[in-house]
Amino acid sequence: MSGEVVLQARDLTRHYPIRQGLFRSDAVLKAVDGAGFDLRRGQTLAVVGESGSGKSTLARLITMIEPPTSGSLNILGKEIVGASRATLKDLRSSVQIVFQNPYASLNPRQKIGAALEEPLLVNTSLSRAERREKAEAMMAAVGLLPEHFHRYPHMFSGGQRQRIAIARALMLDPAILVLDEPVSALDVSIQAQILNLLTKLQDRLDLAYLFISHDLSIVRHIADEVVVLYLGHPVEQGPGKTIFDDPRHPYTRALLSATPVADPLRRKERIVLKGELPSPLAPPPGCTFNTRCPLVFERCRVEEPKLRQVAGRDVACHACG
Repeated sequence: MSGEVVLQARDLTRHYPIRQGLFRSDAVLKAVDGAGFDLRRGQTLAVVGESGSGKSTLARLITMIEPPTSGSLNILGKEIVGASRATLKDLRSSVQIVFQNPYASLNPRQKIGAALEEPLLVNTSLSRAERREKAEAMMAAVGLLPEHFHRYPHMFSGGQRQRIAIARALMLDPAILVLDEPVSALDVSIQAQILNLLTKLQDRLDLAYLFISHDLSIVRHIADEVVVLYLGHPVEQGPGKTIFDDPRHPYTRALLSATPVADPLRRKERIVLKGELPSPLAPPPGCTFNTRCPLVFERCRVEEPKLRQVAGRDVACHACG
């Protein structure tokens, strides 16, 4: 049912213990720290931020590749934190992922038809003829031809390989598709084709997308909801239109100011963040953004801001009002 919540995350964390040598105490890398959101059928939730912000770690949690350290993650009404292996096995077919590099995600020695049939062979009891029929139907759905069935990955272009990766992710009829930078390795013209394909598939299959990207010009056009991450912390989240039209957190403003604009007559103020991204092993006290923030004041250096409702979205900033 369109609009149904298929995924709920509450105070989700993923921490990694790091050994620093014989004479140094161990450290903790907080890759994701306190993420919380809802994902609905037929909608796209975009997760944005710089490299190292925790986007891909969040994708691994959602796809159950790694377990959360703490918090709650509910998929299709089932809590996965502390769930049994049988429950996790049943849920994994409902959440699939499309990776950034379509060639690296395909076995170069496996024909495309076999790659598409493999999820059905492992997870279902369908006959060979039924698997073949479903694979061919999915190829047609993503714009591939019947003669492509017996070809190898190196015989396809980058855009075609990503269509194959999308088809394979859909073979088990998932409710949620995690798209980890799905078009960043493609030419701009091909990016548009793949994004249009994803939109059509979402409308047809009522899919929920978790779209991970650093390209805000793409996110602006496809996202219903947006979560902005900084060093694993959500700093602003809410409706995409609200955030893009009126960003409140200084980090969000800086990200948007760096996004190219196609209109040559439109002048745009570029916000340049000073200082380097802090080490995730030793984040600054208080607000993690305080070392680079143009609005910083004393409270920011000692007290961590919590997400609070500001003008139709949630913002974690003492200076935002």
